[in-house]
Amino acid sequence: MTDVTSAKSARRPHHWRRDLIELAALFTAVAVADAIANLIGHQPDGPYLLIASAVALAATAGFHTWWARRHSHAPPSETSIADATADTNPDTGTGTNTGTGPASTDAANAHGEMVLWRMRTTVRDAPGSLAALCTVLARHGIDILTLQTHPLAQGTVDEFLLRVPASLPAQQLTRAISAAGGSSTWTERADAHDLVDGPTRVLGLATRTALDAAELPLALRQLLGRCSIHSLPAVSVTGRATGETAPVEGVLAETTMRLRDPSGGVITVERPYLPFTPTEFARARALVELDARLGPRVPRGEQVLTLPEGNEITVRRADRADLGAAVAMHGRCSEQTLRLRYHGPVRDADRYLDHLLSPRFGRTLAVQTASGRLVALGHLLWDGDETEVALLVEDGWQRRGIGSELLARLAALAVEAGCESVYAVTQASNTGMVAAMRALSLPLDYQIEEGTLVITARLGVTPARSLPPYEQAER
Repeated sequence: MTDVTSAKSARRPHHWRRDLIELAALFTAVAVADAIANLIGHQPDGPYLLIASAVALAATAGFHTWWARRHSHAPPSETSIADATADTNPDTGTGTNTGTGPASTDAANAHGEMVLWRMRTTVRDAPGSLAALCTVLARHGIDILTLQTHPLAQGTVDEFLLRVPASLPAQQLTRAISAAGGSSTWTERADAHDLVDGPTRVLGLATRTALDAAELPLALRQLLGRCSIHSLPAVSVTGRATGETAPVEGVLAETTMRLRDPSGGVITVERPYLPFTPTEFARARALVELDARLGPRVPRGEQVLTLPEGNEITVRRADRADLGAAVAMHGRCSEQTLRLRYHGPVRDADRYLDHLLSPRFGRTLAVQTASGRLVALGHLLWDGDETEVALLVEDGWQRRGIGSELLARLAALAVEAGCESVYAVTQASNTGMVAAMRALSLPLDYQIEEGTLVITARLGVTPARSLPPYEQAER
């Protein structure tokens, strides 16, 4: 949408009455000047008086011209701006008032606490539509920090980042925007992270995706706001084809978009409260194409820890290249350990590993001994808009603090990813997992469903125990 006024609409109407008044004023001035010249010209000192009068008039005109030029570049006062915006409709040029009464004036004049909002509204693709919205925002004392436009087949979606008086209700602003021509208006509170401009933000997400394949779902979530990301594999854990496919160019359907996963299957993005725009769809598809071109990649940072008994272990990221070592670890685990981890038949445990080690579904940390043998796995799994944590420690290495160390690092990864909470699904008899969750020193919620215990840790509260990142000391 462009707010450019055409030459036809910019031309002022021609009034014949104004021309008559100006002509009459000209004849009157000539008559008065002729009478004064005749009266003074017949005096003995008449010519000198006429010359002095001419010089005085010329000096007065020159001073007026200098004064006008000096003050023509001064910024208009806030009062004049408020009067102009309050009395003029940007679309018609006629007087109008789209405010909500005295409350609007009070909000515009308030200088109290300000908060950040994100607002999105749909307007007509016509000259003056954006100006009408800006007029309403100015009347309510709202500062526009950033603006993005998303062209549609009919109309345009304008997305604002606003600094708004804390006392202004969202419903009042929505009504004012609706009166100014906006429709499907949506608002939510923002924070300082939203102050980054659009291109810089997209480049940062692309960089994160390029460094780590597990970042793609997180990058899509941060790019598109509050949404649910589901990665559906082409082959299930039982080896059967799921039938989930998507065209190369993807599919956009109102509040749902489907993108072809480079590793196989489909990435489904859902946002029930707000339809996706073609611009957002194009950005999401560009991130997926970047991931496809770069291929599988996982950061190789690792950290060496010393257990209380003196043994050294290495904590590092794991991926599908560790599938053989993980299957071998399964073979050394007891049936009880596998049953507590996978909550199902032990014979199907190996089938889950290919899914769990894929960076597309989350992040996996592996613990290996000095000899290189894998003895523990910790998983951080993206589950729509929620995040699950899971642990598996070989029987001979249990009760040595490995589970707590892994869980602390998984929680740190979740914090870095912007997750608000993590949950673990286990059984009440799994005292090791319960103790590891409690060791996080975070607020915990317990819920029991049909004998299954779900423990949720809220990450928004600073824990008493620090959560070290797994790459804190690389080698």
